[in-house]
Amino acid sequence: MASLNVGSLGEYLREQRRSAQLSLRQLAEAAGVSNPYLSQIERGLRKPSAEVLQQVAKALRISAETLYVRAGILDAERDRDEVETRAVILADPTLNERQKQVLLQVYDSFRKENGHGETHGESTPDDTGDAGPQQTAG
Repeated sequence: MASLNVGSLGEYLREQRRSAQLSLRQLAEAAGVSNPYLSQIERGLRKPSAEVLQQVAKALRISAETLYVRAGILDAERDRDEVETRAVILADPTLNERQKQVLLQVYDSFRKENGHGETHGESTPDDTGDAGPQQTAG
Protein backbone atom coordinates (compact mmCIF):
# COMPACT_ATOMS: atom_id res chain seq x y z
CA MET A 1 0.00 0.00 0.00
CA ALA A 2 3.05 2.28 0.18
CA SER A 3 2.98 3.16 -3.50
CA LEU A 4 4.67 6.34 -4.55
CA ASN A 5 2.47 8.84 -6.34
CA VAL A 6 5.09 11.19 -7.73
CA GLY A 7 2.96 11.78 -10.82
CA SER A 8 0.01 13.04 -8.82
CA LEU A 9 2.40 15.22 -6.82
CA GLY A 10 3.62 16.82 -10.04
CA GLU A 11 0.10 17.36 -11.32
CA TYR A 12 -0.92 18.86 -8.00
CA LEU A 13 2.11 21.19 -7.98
CA ARG A 14 1.38 22.33 -11.53
CA GLU A 15 -2.24 22.99 -10.58
CA GLN A 16 -1.20 24.99 -7.50
CA ARG A 17 1.41 26.94 -9.47
CA ARG A 18 -1.12 27.88 -12.14
CA SER A 19 -3.67 28.79 -9.50
CA ALA A 20 -1.07 31.11 -7.94
CA GLN A 21 -0.49 32.56 -11.44
CA LEU A 22 3.23 31.79 -11.34
CA SER A 23 5.36 30.63 -14.22
CA LEU A 24 7.60 27.61 -13.73
CA ARG A 25 10.60 29.94 -13.71
CA GLN A 26 9.04 32.25 -11.10
CA LEU A 27 8.21 29.36 -8.77
CA ALA A 28 11.65 27.82 -9.20
CA GLU A 29 13.26 31.12 -8.29
CA ALA A 30 10.98 31.69 -5.29
CA ALA A 31 11.61 28.15 -4.02
CA GLY A 32 15.35 28.28 -4.62
CA VAL A 33 15.46 25.31 -6.99
CA SER A 34 16.46 25.10 -10.62
CA ASN A 35 13.89 25.54 -13.35
CA PRO A 36 14.71 22.15 -15.01
CA TYR A 37 14.50 20.34 -11.66
CA LEU A 38 11.08 21.81 -10.87
CA SER A 39 9.92 20.92 -14.37
CA GLN A 40 10.99 17.31 -13.80
CA ILE A 41 9.09 17.22 -10.50
CA GLU A 42 5.95 18.52 -12.20
CA ARG A 43 6.26 15.90 -14.93
CA GLY A 44 6.66 13.13 -12.35
CA LEU A 45 10.25 12.33 -13.32
CA ARG A 46 11.85 13.26 -10.00
CA LYS A 47 10.96 12.67 -6.37
CA PRO A 48 11.89 15.79 -4.40
CA SER A 49 13.20 15.73 -0.86
CA ALA A 50 11.12 16.96 2.06
CA GLU A 51 13.28 20.10 2.17
CA VAL A 52 12.58 20.92 -1.47
CA LEU A 53 8.87 20.29 -0.93
CA GLN A 54 8.92 22.62 2.06
CA GLN A 55 10.56 25.37 -0.03
CA VAL A 56 8.04 24.89 -2.84
CA ALA A 57 5.13 24.88 -0.38
CA LYS A 58 6.37 28.10 1.17
CA ALA A 59 6.73 29.72 -2.26
CA LEU A 60 3.20 28.62 -3.18
CA ARG A 61 1.87 29.54 0.27
CA ILE A 62 0.35 26.10 0.78
CA SER A 63 0.74 23.43 3.44
CA ALA A 64 3.98 21.45 3.30
CA GLU A 65 2.12 18.52 4.89
CA THR A 66 -0.15 18.29 1.86
CA LEU A 67 2.90 17.95 -0.39
CA TYR A 68 4.46 15.38 1.96
CA VAL A 69 1.33 13.26 1.78
CA ARG A 70 1.15 13.54 -2.00
CA ALA A 71 4.83 12.63 -2.30
CA GLY A 72 4.44 9.61 -0.02
CA ILE A 73 6.75 11.06 2.62
CA LEU A 74 3.99 11.39 5.21
CA ASP A 75 1.44 8.64 5.64
CA ALA A 76 -1.64 10.52 6.74
CA GLU A 77 -4.50 8.48 5.36
CA ARG A 78 -6.47 8.88 8.56
CA ASP A 79 -5.64 12.58 8.75
CA ARG A 80 -6.06 13.40 5.06
CA ASP A 81 -9.16 15.53 5.70
CA GLU A 82 -7.30 17.49 8.35
CA VAL A 83 -4.32 18.05 6.05
CA GLU A 84 -6.54 19.12 3.16
CA THR A 85 -8.52 21.47 5.39
CA ARG A 86 -5.26 23.12 6.48
CA ALA A 87 -4.15 23.41 2.86
CA VAL A 88 -7.38 25.13 1.87
CA ILE A 89 -7.10 27.60 4.74
CA LEU A 90 -3.45 28.37 3.98
CA ALA A 91 -4.12 28.77 0.26
CA ASP A 92 -7.06 31.17 0.67
CA PRO A 93 -5.95 34.44 -0.95
CA THR A 94 -8.68 36.43 0.80
CA LEU A 95 -7.16 35.88 4.26
CA ASN A 96 -4.02 37.52 5.57
CA GLU A 97 -1.34 35.50 7.41
CA ARG A 98 -2.57 36.46 10.88
CA GLN A 99 -6.14 35.44 10.01
CA LYS A 100 -4.93 32.11 8.64
CA GLN A 101 -2.97 31.36 11.82
CA VAL A 102 -5.90 32.30 14.07
CA LEU A 103 -8.25 30.15 12.02
CA LEU A 104 -5.84 27.19 12.23
CA GLN A 105 -5.60 27.63 16.01
CA VAL A 106 -9.40 27.57 16.34
CA TYR A 107 -9.53 24.51 14.06
CA ASP A 108 -6.89 22.74 16.20
CA SER A 109 -8.76 23.52 19.41
CA PHE A 110 -12.00 22.09 18.02
CA ARG A 111 -10.20 18.94 16.85
CA LYS A 112 -8.67 18.46 20.30
CA GLU A 113 -12.03 19.08 21.96
CA ASN A 114 -13.57 16.40 19.74
CA GLY A 115 -10.89 13.86 20.61
CA HIS A 116 -8.78 14.05 17.49
CA GLY A 117 -5.53 14.70 19.31
CA GLU A 118 -2.90 17.29 18.74
CA THR A 119 -2.03 18.49 15.27
CA HIS A 120 0.33 20.59 13.19
CA GLY A 121 3.81 20.77 14.53
CA GLU A 122 3.14 19.17 17.88
CA SER A 123 4.40 15.69 18.56
CA THR A 124 1.64 13.31 19.46
CA PRO A 125 2.17 10.46 21.90
CA ASP A 126 1.14 7.05 20.65
CA ASP A 127 -1.91 7.08 22.99
CA THR A 128 -0.31 4.22 24.90
CA GLY A 129 0.70 4.77 28.48
CA ASP A 130 0.22 8.54 28.39
CA ALA A 131 -2.81 8.95 30.57
CA GLY A 132 -1.39 12.10 32.14
CA PRO A 133 -3.42 13.88 34.82
CA GLN A 134 -6.42 11.60 34.35
CA GLN A 135 -4.86 9.00 36.67
CA THR A 136 -5.98 9.91 40.17
CA ALA A 137 -5.79 8.11 43.45
CA GLY A 138 -9.37 7.70 44.52
